[in-house]
Amino acid sequence: MAPCCWLLLLALALVACCGHAATVERTFDVGNFSINQLCQPATVITAVNGQLPGPTIRVHEGDTVVVHVINNSPYNITVHWHGLFQRGSQWADGPEMVTQCPIRPGSRYTYRYNATGQEGTLWWHAHSSMLRATVHGAIVIKPRSGDQGYPFPKPDKEEIILLGEWWNRNVFDLDREAFLTGILVDRADAYTINGKPGDMHKCPGSNRKPRTFKLKVQSRSTYLLRIINAAVNTPMFFKIAGHNFTVVGADASYTTPYETDVVVVAPGQTVDALMVAGAAPSRRYYMVASPYNSARPSNQPFRKATATAVLEYAGANRRAARRPLLPRMPRFKDTATAHRFFTSLTALARPGQPTVPLAVDTRMFVTVALGFADCRPEQTRCMDQVFAGSMNNASFVLPTTISLLEAHFRNVTGVYTRDFPDRPPLEFNYARPPSNMGVTTTKSTKVKTVRYNATVEVVLQNTALVARESHPMHLHGHNFFVLAQGFGNFHQDTAEKRYNLVNPQERNTLAVPPGGWAVIRFVANNPGMWIMHCHFDAHLPIGLAMVFEVQDGPTQDTALPPPPADLPQC
Repeated sequence: MAPCCWLLLLALALVACCGHAATVERTFDVGNFSINQLCQPATVITAVNGQLPGPTIRVHEGDTVVVHVINNSPYNITVHWHGLFQRGSQWADGPEMVTQCPIRPGSRYTYRYNATGQEGTLWWHAHSSMLRATVHGAIVIKPRSGDQGYPFPKPDKEEIILLGEWWNRNVFDLDREAFLTGILVDRADAYTINGKPGDMHKCPGSNRKPRTFKLKVQSRSTYLLRIINAAVNTPMFFKIAGHNFTVVGADASYTTPYETDVVVVAPGQTVDALMVAGAAPSRRYYMVASPYNSARPSNQPFRKATATAVLEYAGANRRAARRPLLPRMPRFKDTATAHRFFTSLTALARPGQPTVPLAVDTRMFVTVALGFADCRPEQTRCMDQVFAGSMNNASFVLPTTISLLEAHFRNVTGVYTRDFPDRPPLEFNYARPPSNMGVTTTKSTKVKTVRYNATVEVVLQNTALVARESHPMHLHGHNFFVLAQGFGNFHQDTAEKRYNLVNPQERNTLAVPPGGWAVIRFVANNPGMWIMHCHFDAHLPIGLAMVFEVQDGPTQDTALPPPPADLPQC
């Protein structure tokens, strides 16, 4: 055979075996459109390409993603690619006033980033106001070699299950009203599965039923369910009657297969789970998402309702038209079930995967709290004090004239301070604080500066100053290892004995146990400004956040690149 033929065959074999990187280009037209939901008159919402949920971005590991965002809505907008590392593309991370100024109405911005070193399910969402209630969608990153690259049996089919919340009112107006008054946003009117509330909601005086998502399956086939919690303020239990799951991934990191009949996902988290369609095909089955409310007392209003969808088998006879079988759901306050799920996941050990760094350079003990702060001048309907979140008693305020990343890059002073404390200013019984203890916090823009490639360990300690609650803490630009978690006050000597330094789960969003603690460890190998915040949308604007300022590394490849030419300006 001629040498050129051998080279061609070799190239084809390498593509078949290892795949090749490609560029995936999409256009996101953000605008307002009308939708009928919950038997209400047409409601105007803001969404991408007239879809709820928005379009799915499907790529292979190593691909380059280019998304042209055109803002035809009346609101400022940014898009965050939740869980993507953004190494070398820090300006594309998306949180408003952290890595960029917003895209103004009538303007556009192109996000460019690589899906390198990650496989599994992530998602994208608005990071402005409360618009992520309707501006969101899935990101699917397949192995570079395709379905053959999964570390589990290849599924017959894949399905996205996106959990959300729905308000009959304009969510931008709701968010604005909450800011002006200092009162938390009203509870959602319904929960949704793939944008639809399901047939448990009735239309008074009508035979119509609200929209319901339906999943048709083939008997004995295996399905990979990519479950995403895009809800604004609510963790969710998820079950399918008559079916069990094998969890194989979380936050785009593979896990040791874990058998369960219930999946628990906090806002921001994703779970990949295999499901065998092995139930009786003559029946139909409800899939149900119900809220998990961990707050004691309940400070964040939540709706005691469920979202439903229907799973039915292809080729089923007419008897399958009977009412679907309903699973028995956990109680709304079932912390034991949630904690069991969250603590049962471990990483799947694979060659070449990151391992837990054993030497720690920076140790932090950070309290996560809800309290009160003085009204800000722009909160014109506020009465003396407002509800406030804080970390180490610092309640975070975003800048208004320049993003944190641009201030960092251009050495602009007066935008933020580098004095975020490594410990809280006062030590006390966090799980049971004294009844006469003050709950006032101070507004500021404090960041924690760490050197490039430093190993950072953070103890996240929930407090019960106003209420104890499970806060889903999300770190941008990095994954972290979850070494241990528990209830009550953190004690170093006893907790260290429980550290999993072999195969801890790797995540980007962690539900810190209510009235408890969690220990995370990560390598700060991504220069830039990276916000860590509660993924309850009600808690981010009231200050439950802080920022890591990661310094440049020693080479050009490990330094923050200059901003793109089309970066939005304030």
